[in-house]
Amino acid sequence: MECATLPAVLKRLDEGGIDVCVLDGEAVPAGGMGVCRQIKDEVFRCPPVLLLIGRPQDAWLATWSRADAAVTLPVEPVEFAASLASLLRSRLSIGA
Repeated sequence: MECATLPAVLKRLDEGGIDVCVLDGEAVPAGGMGVCRQIKDEVFRCPPVLLLIGRPQDAWLATWSRADAAVTLPVEPVEFAASLASLLRSRLSIGA
């Protein structure tokens, strides 16, 4: 499922059935970091979030946004798949 705006993200999360979110921390105007922080505050049982960040030095911002994991752009496919699989496994293990 792909969403282009914050209202679309919130609507889709409210509908349920989302196992993990991948957000672009570099998106403008509403960056994925702000979206992540908002959904972590507002969505009951928010799915885990994998945040795409521009530089390794931005990892602290991913922490601020409450992302469950972060991957640096450009995406390295093996790292991305491993991070995504880890988030999915952790979600399944807690039965959310």
